[in-house]
Amino acid sequence: MVDRICISINNRCNLSCRYCHFYEKKSNINVNTMDVFKILDNVIASIEKNNISVFKVGFVGNGEPLMDFELLKSYLLYIAKYLEQGRIAAYTISNGILINKEILQFFKKYHVNVGFSIDGIESVHNKYRCGTHAKVMEKINLYKDINGKYPSMNCTVGKETLSNADETIEFFKQFNNRITFSRMIGKYGISFDDFNVFLKKATRILNVRTGGYDCTMYGGMCGAGINNFFYANGNVYICGNCIDMKPLGKSEMPFSQLERLNLNFDRNYCYKEILCE
Repeated sequence: MVDRICISINNRCNLSCRYCHFYEKKSNINVNTMDVFKILDNVIASIEKNNISVFKVGFVGNGEPLMDFELLKSYLLYIAKYLEQGRIAAYTISNGILINKEILQFFKKYHVNVGFSIDGIESVHNKYRCGTHAKVMEKINLYKDINGKYPSMNCTVGKETLSNADETIEFFKQFNNRITFSRMIGKYGISFDDFNVFLKKATRILNVRTGGYDCTMYGGMCGAGINNFFYANGNVYICGNCIDMKPLGKSEMPFSQLERLNLNFDRNYCYKEILCE
């Protein structure tokens, strides 16, 4: 049963991070005319029909969602009742540049989790993420001032991270929060084995998100075709790494059609990478 989706509300970003696999696939990213309200109608219908206790909706994808905050705000207000009841758990991931007090207070009111993308120590982060480390740290501290704790964080792990593994782990240790480490893919990518060595080391010290049918990029198993459907460009895809593949259908298609998929493969490995071997 579908109980988790990701929605790319726009295809724009205020950064051009060197390793971004969506940026590499920009020829497959179009102007977004998707009716997100219809997707949310499907979420609500599924919650009510199947008595789902918590449905996770991630407003993440091909761009920086806060570039269209008013649009994102309208979607969250549309499902506000379910957010307040805890029946929809919404989250977004931001590079942090556009974060301000008003945005953080709105997210706090509706229990929206905000993950900040920060790649550890300043030298590594700045190499790939447009020299934004100091600015992101400023916004992370603003989050703490408003929420009384540090936010969850997302760190992309590449070769430079592996070369500075101890320093990276020490950097995140100060926050006492949850960290998602994701394996860098694409032309700057690293292997599963190298990533898992780092992940094992980090997990001994930090609160690291791992496991379950989610994504191999995060140290879990591949959830493609189970609960990892990705919406962008007016279509639904098997996952966010597959936007250059044929979509499963239009974004308004009912979840019942998605649930008919039956993919048989070794879920310890990425579905897309298996296909491309």
